[in-house]
Amino acid sequence: MPSIQEIIFLVPILLMSLSFHEFSHGYASYRLGDPTPKMMGRLTLNPLAHLDLMGSLVLIITRRFGWAKPVPINPNYYSNPRKGMMFVGLAGPGANIILAIIFSLLIRLILFVNGLSVNSIYLSGTGSFIYLTVRFFVLAIIVNLSLAFFNLIPIPPLDGSKILRGFLPAKYDHYFMQLEGPMGMIILLLLASTGFLWKIISPFVNAFFNILI
Repeated sequence: MPSIQEIIFLVPILLMSLSFHEFSHGYASYRLGDPTPKMMGRLTLNPLAHLDLMGSLVLIITRRFGWAKPVPINPNYYSNPRKGMMFVGLAGPGANIILAIIFSLLIRLILFVNGLSVNSIYLSGTGSFIYLTVRFFVLAIIVNLSLAFFNLIPIPPLDGSKILRGFLPAKYDHYFMQLEGPMGMIILLLLASTGFLWKIISPFVNAFFNILI
């Protein structure tokens, strides 16, 4: 279970990261000609429009993955629905990676201005303002990278399945359709409960984290 400090940090990170993820899906669909996200009030960064209670609790508890309410879209408005769904799917994880990069730049700015390193900040004491700020940004990077790579897993309903379908010929669609609904969620829950899910995404999260920090 996360500590009280981590929960305090996670709440604003969660609100921002999931909201930006879902907004990006909606905005990408809107830019492709679909008015549905705007009509449903989802072209906003207001967390209340996007958050799913259970998905938020899972993210707080696991500190690894969670989910928000899916943005309603209508790919029939796209000139190429198959490619359109791929771009909309990419938008969410891409948004989380962008946030992770922004937070890493903020950490680098703090280090540069104060002439410090990450190790020296962590050795300086847990009560300093700089320590708490860097710890907040580090946690934000981990959460956003975890959300990005979790959603890139090619199992419905995750974004990775939409991205992969955009690359594969239409004859393979029936494989994805078999995983739509409860079946895909059952597979993801099994992966999560056995710890295998984190084993899948952790190499990517750690690799990108080491590049950013």
